[in-house]
Amino acid sequence: MNRLLQGDVGSGKTMVAIMCMLIALDNGFQSCLMAPTEILASQHFDTFREMLRGMNVRVELLTGSSKKKDREEIHSGLQSGEINILIGTHALIEDVVQFRNLGFVVIDEQHRFGVAQRAKLWTKNERTPHVLVMTATPIPRTLAMTVYGDLDVSVIDELPPGRRPVQTLHRYDQKKGALYQFIRGQLKAGRQAYILYPLIEESEKLDLKNLEEGYQHIKEAFPEFTVCKMHGRMKPAEKEEVMRRFVANEAHIMVSTTVIEVGVNVPNASVMVIESAQRFGLSQLHQLRGRVGRGADQSFCVLITPYEISADTRKRMEIMTESNDGFVIAEADLKLRGPGDLEGTQQSGIPFDLQIADLVRDNAILFRAREVAEEVIDKDPQLNHPEHQVLKQQLDRIGGNRYEWGRIS
Repeated sequence: MNRLLQGDVGSGKTMVAIMCMLIALDNGFQSCLMAPTEILASQHFDTFREMLRGMNVRVELLTGSSKKKDREEIHSGLQSGEINILIGTHALIEDVVQFRNLGFVVIDEQHRFGVAQRAKLWTKNERTPHVLVMTATPIPRTLAMTVYGDLDVSVIDELPPGRRPVQTLHRYDQKKGALYQFIRGQLKAGRQAYILYPLIEESEKLDLKNLEEGYQHIKEAFPEFTVCKMHGRMKPAEKEEVMRRFVANEAHIMVSTTVIEVGVNVPNASVMVIESAQRFGLSQLHQLRGRVGRGADQSFCVLITPYEISADTRKRMEIMTESNDGFVIAEADLKLRGPGDLEGTQQSGIPFDLQIADLVRDNAILFRAREVAEEVIDKDPQLNHPEHQVLKQQLDRIGGNRYEWGRIS
């Protein structure tokens, strides 16, 4: 299996992953799940342990901050087969991490990993493991691969009962007074808010709001509320303490960088303000918006930009305010950025060999071509038949002896 599972935040992708891992375990195989941040990996670890409580399933967590003794025990348990499921960050792809019999790999929020990084998990077993990649917003390259790559697609197109779509607004940074009054009203009603900045400290090259300056500004603007901050340079223990305070509603506003893009689940948070929204791509904006709208209350995402922005940026803001659908946003991203190189590692841009076809406009033709290609491979996997020699020559010409990047989701 090489499959993309697309579903918005909270739709149940993690439950699908757990069920698949249990099937792998029933058949004598180990499984692993790779997540892009320690916060998300730890959240998955807690979820898995809760879901599998009382079952004879050993689940372990491996991240960059795992202690040396714990790492040694995990490495030993993986090779002996005692560990059934391993959850972790990029630490999973280190050469020292070896499994006894890895049969199933899950890559969560796969748009956060490079193609070569995702490929490393394929080499962890003699027989290539089954691969499930999960995301709320497929990157353009992966979306294109669903059309003519070796990648199947499953979609969870429903939200849990009671969930309302997030209302998305575009506002200019000169008019903060009304926005702050709106946020204050939400906080007084018992809700919480995220205010997100693209940088930690001021940059001479990029004239953007920075987190440290923003943190001080927000504390002064909301003196009656508790404000906390979160960024990637903080130690894991500091991040955990900040998250604990925010989850417990001891802090009302979290000023953060994109470290909260994935994995943060606070149902009481109803407002997401994204400063310098012009700096973010559609997929990242959609992921950030997914941090709110996780409870039953109406939630809001406010995109802040300068008044002077490019036509391309204005189009991105329009798409975000008009749609909450991850696939619609990914298709728009595909039109804006291009699909990347399906036989290489570039994840966006116009591929050299698609100068006539359009992946969005011509998708019906491409799907039919993929069906025909599958029929050819079923009948003649090595393309040895005389009628397939032209195909084989063309594949050799464009592929050469390169690694099969096109098979990696």
